[in-house]
Amino acid sequence: MRLRFTQLPEHLARGLSPVYLICGDEPFQLGEAARLIRTAARTAGFDEREVLDQDAQFDWGALGASASAMSLFSQRKLIDLRLSSGKIGKDGSAALRAYCARPCPDNLLLVTAPGLERKELENQWVKSLDAVGAVVQVWPLKGRELAQWLSQRLTAAGFVPEPGAAELLAERVEGNLMAAVQEIEKLRLLRDPGPLPLEDLLGTLADSARFDLFALTDAAVAGDRVRVHRVLAVLRAEGVAEMLVLWVLARDLRMLAEAAGAKARTGSAAAVFAAHRVPRPRQDGVERALARLQPGLLRGLLQACARIDRAIKGLGPGDPWHGLEVIADRLAGAVAGPSTRK
Repeated sequence: MRLRFTQLPEHLARGLSPVYLICGDEPFQLGEAARLIRTAARTAGFDEREVLDQDAQFDWGALGASASAMSLFSQRKLIDLRLSSGKIGKDGSAALRAYCARPCPDNLLLVTAPGLERKELENQWVKSLDAVGAVVQVWPLKGRELAQWLSQRLTAAGFVPEPGAAELLAERVEGNLMAAVQEIEKLRLLRDPGPLPLEDLLGTLADSARFDLFALTDAAVAGDRVRVHRVLAVLRAEGVAEMLVLWVLARDLRMLAEAAGAKARTGSAAAVFAAHRVPRPRQDGVERALARLQPGLLRGLLQACARIDRAIKGLGPGDPWHGLEVIADRLAGAVAGPSTRK
């Protein structure tokens, strides 16, 4: 039986096979699949576990000896065989085929082979394991499969993700499942279980960027064009998702547009600062920016944000990174006077 990693939990819920082979080149799935099988085995009464590490000097007779040895502590045993390579030679192939020919009901054999190549799945010993048990292939998750897995992890952590949240997280981690798990654990620490709005996830992911995303908007509001372009270059090189960069830019543009309107009506932007939780040390810089930013420019940049949002989602033309650079540059480079009108 051949299984994908995502199919393993459902398979284990129905019952255990006598033999498992886990192979592939994705380290998180490899470890997680082994953990799931070991947990299911303990629940089923396989209380003893014997680890066999295969190397160049490994005696394959140890596998048969372990299978036939009576345990002093448990009636059922998990034999955890870890292969250093898929090339196990004639002795290894013969030992595994002999085990699969007569699997003991009081033993469960778990074989992990991270170095097993796809072409080696056609070896006779693999086919023998496949005939009596399950072969779990842990190739990297991509596209819709990755998003579905992330949605399941978020749900298991107690969250109800808004549509698009899993896709955003998938874009952020770029297939690195360990990074994805870390982001989900961080969410569990930062917020209570329940609904997970897309904007809240964006904010959390923005906070975790190695280069501070908010340094971009600080530089743009301060009018520092050189720093704006340097920050953007670093964010792009670090692989930060375009959607996160768009979010921080659009967030500040909305605040600036509302503040400009409030100042025009009442002469004060204090209420807007309070609503958007603008820190007091930053308010002076925003006030200086409002002196050079015309409402027409801010509205135009917000419209440009909407176009970039469509481009990121594949619904419109254009290079998102170029569009983000144009928006940040215009926000930083605008000067007081009619020349900034759109």
